[in-house]
Amino acid sequence: MEFQFSRRAQRIQEGIFSVLDHKKTELLAAGRKVYNFSVGTPDFSPQPHIMKAVAEAAMDPENYKYALTDREELLSAMQAFYRSRFGVELEKDEMMSLYGSQEGMAHIAIALCDPGDVVLVPNPGYPVFSLGPELTGAEIQTYPLYAENNFLPDFADIPEETARKARFMIVSYPANPVCSVADDAFYERLIAFAKKYQIIVLHDNAYSDILYGGREGKSFLSYPGAKDVGIEFYSLSKSYNMTGLRISFALGNRAIIREFQKVRSQIDYGTCLLVQKAAVAALTGPQEAVREQCREYERRNQALCGGLRSIGWNVPDSQGTMFVWAPLPEGYRDSAAFTLELMEKTGMIVTPGSAFGDLGEGYVRMALVLPVPVIEEAVERIRESGILGQGSQERK
Repeated sequence: MEFQFSRRAQRIQEGIFSVLDHKKTELLAAGRKVYNFSVGTPDFSPQPHIMKAVAEAAMDPENYKYALTDREELLSAMQAFYRSRFGVELEKDEMMSLYGSQEGMAHIAIALCDPGDVVLVPNPGYPVFSLGPELTGAEIQTYPLYAENNFLPDFADIPEETARKARFMIVSYPANPVCSVADDAFYERLIAFAKKYQIIVLHDNAYSDILYGGREGKSFLSYPGAKDVGIEFYSLSKSYNMTGLRISFALGNRAIIREFQKVRSQIDYGTCLLVQKAAVAALTGPQEAVREQCREYERRNQALCGGLRSIGWNVPDSQGTMFVWAPLPEGYRDSAAFTLELMEKTGMIVTPGSAFGDLGEGYVRMALVLPVPVIEEAVERIRESGILGQGSQERK
């Protein structure tokens, strides 16, 4: 039987991480050593008090039923956490849990826009920023991020006609994949821009606990007027190494939260109660491990970027996130081709920048998910391979 699939589904390509995983399997089958810097899955363990909370909750049969709603203890924990961590006061009707920020980004467009509505997303940007709105039939308009502007948008690059049509704008700092951090002045300009053109802001704040060089992680909601124009997604995945438990929060404007809750009530039955217990433990427990983890990421950042510079690959240090955004070595032009060549010659797996938009071409992204000695070993493999001296021809 020949099946007919939707035109919308046909536009969705296999994720780059799946493609790279296939290649990784081939290398391992051939007995090759692999250094996987492609996927941002932390190699750290959750703290013992979080795992204990899950273990204890797992013994209560009541926790295997539909949650339907966020429990009072979860909302109170998030309320206290945002007050302590960011100085932001939140009412309980300004908060809701999600099955991770990726799920939230994929579904929120259902609540915010209709087919043909304009949505502004960053280029380069994380793929789901575009995918979610595309699934609703929205028109995607990208705004460019350039290295010379610290990968911050210049609002003058957004045509006024586009701004007037835009329903919402996705912003993400510290930024995956470009690893830059926004300053206070940027958020002030963003809020003023959103108010001028009546644009909803969706701020992805997944990496506010992973910043380097003494930078301070902040919340979009801590800036005056932010709640008037939008919401923020805060994830527990990277800060607390809970990627598989899938929980994050949408926080901010209560009208947006209310509408989003209504949509999601038709999609699922609430965040698993076991996961809610884990989140409460993470948010209310000791936070020193989060800070120490950030320091370890910074050591890895310095080992990878500094090590690559020492062998002739000019890679700048990241400002934040658990990633490195590396310009291709001299002589290379095609990020996908370079990624495959790097894998074949060194066993090092990275993500081609083109996976994040056409302005990502010319870069690769590396995840800081291996310890410093292994990073140093991978850098040495690159040096030994001679690949940095083989890019004199223009790669197609």
